[in-house]
Amino acid sequence: MAVDSALSSPLGPPACEKDAKALQFIEEMTRNADAVQERVLAEILSRNAETEYLKRFKLGGATDRQTFKSKVPVITYEDVQPEIQRIANGDRSAILSTHPISEFLTSSGTSAGERKLMPTIKEELDRRQLLYSLLMPVMNLYYKSDHFKTRPYDPYNVYTSPNEAILCPDSFQSMYTQMVCGLIQRSQVLRLGAVFASGLLRAIRFLQLNWAELAQDIRSGSLNSRVSDPEIRDCMGRVMKSDPELAQFVEQECSKENWDGIITRIWPNTKYLDVIVTGAMAQYIPTLNYYSGGLPLACTMYASSECYFGLNLNPMCKSSEVSYTIMPNMAYFEFLPHESNRVSSVQPKLVDLVDVEVGKEYELVITTYAGLNRYRVGDILRVTGFHNSAPQFHFVRRKNVLLSIDSDKTDESELQRAVENASKLLSVFKTSVVEYTSYADTKTIPGHYVIYWELLTKDDSANSPCHEVLNRCCLEMEESLNSVYRQCRVADHSIGPLEIRVVKSGTFEELMDYAISRGASINQYKVPRCVNFTPIMELLDSRVVSVHFSQGLPHWSPQRRR
Repeated sequence: MAVDSALSSPLGPPACEKDAKALQFIEEMTRNADAVQERVLAEILSRNAETEYLKRFKLGGATDRQTFKSKVPVITYEDVQPEIQRIANGDRSAILSTHPISEFLTSSGTSAGERKLMPTIKEELDRRQLLYSLLMPVMNLYYKSDHFKTRPYDPYNVYTSPNEAILCPDSFQSMYTQMVCGLIQRSQVLRLGAVFASGLLRAIRFLQLNWAELAQDIRSGSLNSRVSDPEIRDCMGRVMKSDPELAQFVEQECSKENWDGIITRIWPNTKYLDVIVTGAMAQYIPTLNYYSGGLPLACTMYASSECYFGLNLNPMCKSSEVSYTIMPNMAYFEFLPHESNRVSSVQPKLVDLVDVEVGKEYELVITTYAGLNRYRVGDILRVTGFHNSAPQFHFVRRKNVLLSIDSDKTDESELQRAVENASKLLSVFKTSVVEYTSYADTKTIPGHYVIYWELLTKDDSANSPCHEVLNRCCLEMEESLNSVYRQCRVADHSIGPLEIRVVKSGTFEELMDYAISRGASINQYKVPRCVNFTPIMELLDSRVVSVHFSQGLPHWSPQRRR
């Protein structure tokens, strides 16, 4: 297909005219980022001027940045939770937004299993759909096969499963039906994905547990009676037909002990996995590589329940090099220099989108059309560069400290690094850590870190890691933690030996089921890296199969203190 040269993009040659227009839109937005931001803020303040929340700060109809920043405070979820709860309870007055709140999106939850409610409006859904429409034109820069170019529909809006299955609130019925559809249409599948890498691995685990029943349904052409939703059964009755050859293939592949490359064996035309593997999700990369046979991992979008933020304009880069370009039309963005978090008594000075500096870390602060004003998202981002005048960010971590016993403070990235380093001791046994969480046990004197591990052995070898090896893993984790922790262990004796509790296979699936039963979203669920909610801890402790402690002290020296 010929593409008008006037629509060509600096990002690369577009696959078709539709893609060219999308790429041109990205160029226009990022080239004029500051002007777009100024317009976005003015629109938000003008539309929501009569809301109860903004009237509280006496803006006097002003829509400029200076007035906004001088009068409206920076807030956290706890600050705005009373207003959100009133809306959730049915109050229809203009509290946060003059536009009706159309729905609430739930966050992935807190360590206590509680969820945050994020208000949204219908227009915001259109804005998010716009961002989705930009994803495939960027991906097509890397996959220009005729199959991609000539597809009649946008692959991001075409799924193997009917809406009835996708939207079914019962997680088993939804997953089962989607897996049936995925198997039936195995040759048409071009990508596999989930919001988070853990979600995709949960789907693979589901296939491991249910392949025999799935194959039987495909052989008979009828849906398992455990799927009882009438709408699903009605639509699937028109989809399913007996296919003994496919059923035999599924049985042949899934009955093998070796699941290395199972994704490409079942779905041979898959080009890449569309999953988030940045931040804490990076731990899943080895397991994804194992199941996919090394398919590319594409982190295409940076988004949250609060707002959609931007795109990865180089989606096929290494996972460790993923950077997201903020799209300035999505919301009004400000950035809190990360070091400012240490001075809580002083009103922080925030930086505008185009004024961030390469190499520095910031906490993201957003103002949305749906009524969140100067809201601290809690993500720590590092500036890696600019695309035109729009900055590009690498997601570093969530800002919250996970574990603390004394003066120590261990965050999510430190804990993950410690788990990764310790799990290397398991590689000789073909064993890996597939899930983990933690808590600070302050009931013991002194208190200590407890880490729950779920392990995966890639074959049924009897040569599994022994008790002594897992004890060494405890010490290796301690060696990887920060110097304050090690000082508390070695010099101050204010922290006891780190403990690893190995739980039986499937425990973290039960943890997810519990969270879903409390209202968490299956699409956005992430394993909490720290827990303190009694029912969750009781569930974990009831599944423990072995307990291990650090048998030595980590290295620490006053001369190396930092």
